[in-house]
Amino acid sequence: MKDLNYKKKTLHFSKLDIESVAKKHKTPFFLYSEEILTHNYSTFFEGAKAAGLVKPLVCFAMKSNPNKELIKILAKLGSGADIVSGGELKRALEAGIPADKIVFSGVGKTEEEIIFALKLPGKGINSFNVESLEELEMINACAKKLKKLARICFRLNPVVNPKTHKYISTGNKTHKFGLLEKDVLSNLGKPKYWSNSQLVGLSVHIGSQLLDLKATKKAIQRLSEVGLKTKAKLEFLDVGGGLGIDYHPDETKKLPSIESYMKLIAATLDKHFYSQTDLRPRVVFEPGRRIVAKAGIFVMSVLRNKVSEQNHFVIVDGGMNDFMRPSLYGAFHDLIPVKEAKAKHECHIVGPICETSDCFGSNRLLPALKSGDLLILKDTGAYGYSMGSNYNLRGRPLELLIDTKKKLRVINKAQDY
Repeated sequence: MKDLNYKKKTLHFSKLDIESVAKKHKTPFFLYSEEILTHNYSTFFEGAKAAGLVKPLVCFAMKSNPNKELIKILAKLGSGADIVSGGELKRALEAGIPADKIVFSGVGKTEEEIIFALKLPGKGINSFNVESLEELEMINACAKKLKKLARICFRLNPVVNPKTHKYISTGNKTHKFGLLEKDVLSNLGKPKYWSNSQLVGLSVHIGSQLLDLKATKKAIQRLSEVGLKTKAKLEFLDVGGGLGIDYHPDETKKLPSIESYMKLIAATLDKHFYSQTDLRPRVVFEPGRRIVAKAGIFVMSVLRNKVSEQNHFVIVDGGMNDFMRPSLYGAFHDLIPVKEAKAKHECHIVGPICETSDCFGSNRLLPALKSGDLLILKDTGAYGYSMGSNYNLRGRPLELLIDTKKKLRVINKAQDY
C-alpha cells in the first residue's frame, strides 16, 4: 500500500502520523482514508467506461462497509448500492443514494422489507435481485396489493466453481444463492409471478476475493446466453462483484488489474450477448472489497507479552469481535508496527477474546514489542466493522476518517459498557 509508509521511523497512513492519532483517540480503532476510497471508486468506474461498457453503474456492496459517512462520499461520486437488508436500504437512502441506483440482493428478503422498498416514490429501487421462485411470488403479491409494478432481476446461478474460500463461494448449485437456468426460463410467463412484476435484468455473483477470472468469464458467458434465451427487453446485465485484492504479498502477481478485469467483461459480453442482438442493456457492478478494503486500517495497542516455552504471544487490545476475517476464514492480513524497527523474532499476535481462534497472525516476524506499542492490521476497510460483534460484552471500536484536507473526523463513536 503506497499510502502506508514510514516517515522519520513512524508509520503514516494517507500522509497522517498514526502515532499522533493514537495519542488523541483510544485504541483499538478503524482509520479510513477518503482519498484512497475516492481513488479506488474512480479507478473502477473510469475503467468500466474506458473498456466501452454500456452506461456502467457501480453499486457498492454495502455489506462490506455500511458506515454512513463513507457511503455519503460514494454517493457524491455517483455510486449506487448493492443491499441485502432493509437496514442497508435505509442507510443507502439516508446517505443520499437514489433509489433507482439500488439493487436489492439476498436470499432472505422479508415481506416487511419488500413492502418498504415497493413503497418508495416513483419506480422505486432499480431492482429486486430475486433468488427463489417463492421470493418472486411474494414480491408480486405485495406489489399487487400496493398497486405497484415490481422491477425484477433474476440472479442466475451459473454453476461454476471460483477459486476462493469455500465460505465466500456463491456460484454453484450446492450454494443457497441464485436460480438455475431451467428455473428462470420455465417460469417467465406464469401470472402468479408476473401480474405486477416486470423482468428488467439478469445478474450473476459467484463469490468474493476472486483473483482468478476463469470462472468469472464462464459466469458472464452463461449470463449472456440465458439473457438472450429470456427474449426479454432487458434494461441491464449485472455482472456482480467479488474482485479481490492482494492481502498477502504472494497475491500481488495474481491480482487482476481493473483494466484487465473490465476488458474481460467487455469482450465476453460483446461475444456472447451484444453481437447476438440489437439490445444494449447497461452493465451493473456490485464491488465492495476492491473499493474499500485498502481504504482502511485497524490500529491496536500492545497490552503485554507472554512466553510459553518456544511460543511468544503478543497480546493486543483488538479482538476477533472487532475484526473477524482471520479467525473466521484463516485470512492473512499484514501486521505492521507503528514504530520502525528491525524484525527480531517470531510471535503470535492474539486478542483478549476467550477463543483460541482470536489470533491476527501466527509466527509473524516482528520487532520486540512492549506494552503501549502500536500495531496496525492492514487492508481492513472491508468486512471489518460490518462483521463485528459485542462478543464477551466488548464495546464496538471507534471509526475515524482522514478527509481530503487531511483532517481527522470521528465518523462512528466507540461503544462502551
